Amino acid sequence: MPTQERIKKVKRILSLRQPDLRIVLEDVTNTHNASAVVRTCDAAGILYLDIISPSKEPFPVNEAISTRAEKWLQLCYHTSTSECLEHLKKKGFKIVATHLKEKSIPHTDLDYTQPTAFVFGNESEGISTEALNLSDHIIKIPMIGMAQSLNLSVSVGIILYEAMKQRQAKGFYKKRRLSKEEFEIFMNKWLGLTSNNSNKT
Repeated sequence: MPTQERIKKVKRILSLRQPDLRIVLEDVTNTHNASAVVRTCDAAGILYLDIISPSKEPFPVNEAISTRAEKWLQLCYHTSTSECLEHLKKKGFKIVATHLKEKSIPHTDLDYTQPTAFVFGNESEGISTEALNLSDHIIKIPMIGMAQSLNLSVSVGIILYEAMKQRQAKGFYKKRRLSKEEFEIFMNKWLGLTSNNSNKT
């Protein structure tokens, strides 16, 4: 059985989770990148990580890199980009694609206090045309170097930091954002009383 100290810590961390801020990974297969993103999501208070992959291969997480942070996330699997993004749109999320193009706006120019799902593509091919077409906004991280690209996990971290900053300014972390039912479900999972951190939500 979990100790009272453990229960107290789980309640505190879970109370800071932001269920209306999600990361979507489209066809990301690099284990190092995927694992680093998982760790970044946990650190930034993300609860739901959406994974788009037409294959049935398990999400490539290296526990040495992720430090088992996947235990504290709900992994939601989708077989296609359209299925995933339409699902999130129906739940009220604005879809924000990350893509370096002329008409992309700086990532600091959007309001992330609204329900937002950030879509990231893999490093070799980037985000798909389908994802771009389904997005409500397309953002970029301004860069002044010769190499106009960043590692996937670094990009996720920079954008989530901006989202955290905006939400902290609006007091989002002072009040629990999960419903009572969701809170109890995740409490039991995190305390090891139930299993399964992978399904569609």
